Amino acid sequence: MDRLLTVQEVAEALGTGVRFPRRLIEERRITFVKVGRHVRIPESAVAEYITANTVHRVVRRLRAVI
Repeated sequence: MDRLLTVQEVAEALGTGVRFPRRLIEERRITFVKVGRHVRIPESAVAEYITANTVHRVVRRLRAVI
């Protein structure tokens, strides 16, 4: 079972303020769990979010001039 993180912990992991993970929750862009009135985010959901939003560099090949 995943460790459940607070909004503050997720913000620290992402290097953002708490408003950003709260917006992800509000827009349903990240998986979360309601524990009573508290919101918790599984560690795996944070990892999935990072993986899904990682932009890889583009390698361009030089065209041969003939």
